Amino acid sequence: MSHPPTPHVPALPDPGATGAQEFAGRTALVTGAARGIGRAVVHALAARGARVLATDLEKPKARKPARLYDGRVAALAVDVRDSAAVDAAVAHAEDVFGPLDVAVNVAGVLSTSAVVDLTDEQWDAHFAVNTTGVFHVSRAAARRMTERGRGSIVTVASNAAGIPRAGLAAYAASKAATVMFTKCLGLEVAARGVRCNTVSPGSTMTDMQRGMWTGGDAEAAARRVIEGDLATHRTGIPLGRIADPQDVAEAVAFLASDRARHITMHDLYVDGGATLRA
Repeated sequence: MSHPPTPHVPALPDPGATGAQEFAGRTALVTGAARGIGRAVVHALAARGARVLATDLEKPKARKPARLYDGRVAALAVDVRDSAAVDAAVAHAEDVFGPLDVAVNVAGVLSTSAVVDLTDEQWDAHFAVNTTGVFHVSRAAARRMTERGRGSIVTVASNAAGIPRAGLAAYAASKAATVMFTKCLGLEVAARGVRCNTVSPGSTMTDMQRGMWTGGDAEAAARRVIEGDLATHRTGIPLGRIADPQDVAEAVAFLASDRARHITMHDLYVDGGATLRA
């Protein structure tokens, strides 16, 4: 069986060069920042001048962003399931860097299971992080942002929130709840100058994605994702590639920026057309 040629993928420009320091003087908090999309978001914001508190369940290591950005990135261990810890983290961000302008929810968990085999613990774990964790962070950020009449909250959801996925009921349901929560929050705080949006990635080359692949042939697994799988009622990816974390981070940075100043309660799909969404 022949496969279509690998698509040409333009290189993303250096955000530090093209972003013109659009976040200079602004403070951001990012959850799930230790790896994957969260780490890419920290890089994208810091490269554009933001001061970023990078948080994760375990304190993110001082990798590339911290070394590159001259002290503009700090790290903190935060469990988003703990509302008091989240409130303390937001206060810490403001103590270290100044008033919070941007909050980005990336922390998330995923496990695969058919609904009939899904345990109560698995179901609860998905909602505790993917939904309640987003509620904790967004509420803490919104309380401070609305007092100042400005701010942007961006949540990384999933295209699974908008299309049924076999074996992903808990994950998809928790992400769908998060999308609607963010829209409701956006409606409530819009008059006070705070915007709330979601970015919904499709398959992205992260540890979470690789964790769903069985067998040792990663290239074959990636090809199955791109081509789709009729047995699981899953379409392929029309653009012919799995996203890089930076692809998602660029969408987050746009929605957090003043370039998106008239966009709120929007759900931006970054999935290469996989959901065939109108």
